[in-house]
Amino acid sequence: MLYLGCPQWGSAHWRGRFFSADCKNADMLHQYSQIFNSVEGNTSFYADPSPETLTRWLDAVGPDFRFTFKVPKRISHESALQHIDADFAKWCHLFSPLFAQIGSVMLQLPSQFSPYHLPLLENFLQQVPEQLQLSVEVRHLDFFKKDDNEKYLNQLLMQHNVDRVMMDTRPLFNEAATTAAIIDAQQKKPRVPLHVISTANTPIIRFVGCSELENNRAFYRPWLSKIKLWLDEGKSPYVFFHTADNHDSPLLARQFMRDLQQSHPVLEPFPAEKQMQQNSLF
Repeated sequence: MLYLGCPQWGSAHWRGRFFSADCKNADMLHQYSQIFNSVEGNTSFYADPSPETLTRWLDAVGPDFRFTFKVPKRISHESALQHIDADFAKWCHLFSPLFAQIGSVMLQLPSQFSPYHLPLLENFLQQVPEQLQLSVEVRHLDFFKKDDNEKYLNQLLMQHNVDRVMMDTRPLFNEAATTAAIIDAQQKKPRVPLHVISTANTPIIRFVGCSELENNRAFYRPWLSKIKLWLDEGKSPYVFFHTADNHDSPLLARQFMRDLQQSHPVLEPFPAEKQMQQNSLF
């Protein structure tokens, strides 16, 4: 199964475009789930939702929808994976009602997290409940040199059946910084080399596109064959599409999926394609 989505499930800029014009904030997740079958749950990176909120999220989507929540930054960044066992166990208990519909829990590590700190990651991996699939995003450049440090990281992830997140920011940094949104995104997004490797069964791609949709094709074209290969191997890829301000990230996702179906016609249509066609914009 291929899972496709955006880094958020709601935006005021999507009203009247991808959502109904009168869509309320509380209804955005439900309408989003009629278009996409997965989402980056970045909200969990900044604050813990209440149990009632989690119940509403679960009620808003169908059984085939998959969330990918981020581990809170207080664990990954502020505590730097130190003395966090009790806090992480409490966080997992909070999210346990959604375990069946969590495609992956994403641990985003700061750029300061170097190979020296890998014992902390190894300890953390041992705390993850068996029911959860974990993915790890590293940003320290020493993990991208194809040397012993990177090999050790990849072997550690493989040993624990953990996915290594693939961050593709090439389109963003090949775009001229002509707007405030692009400038902001280029300051915040990591400019790391692209290493394509699947260390477990749910490879995750975070694709940060440029403003002109057509210009993204040259960057994501190699991903089309890679995703088809992973699907043939029985893996379940997740692909999340960002743009500088995310106003058009759904359009980028749709373009990608149509190109994927055209290059590999044996793939079944994306489940939301019918819904997209019903929308006047699509």
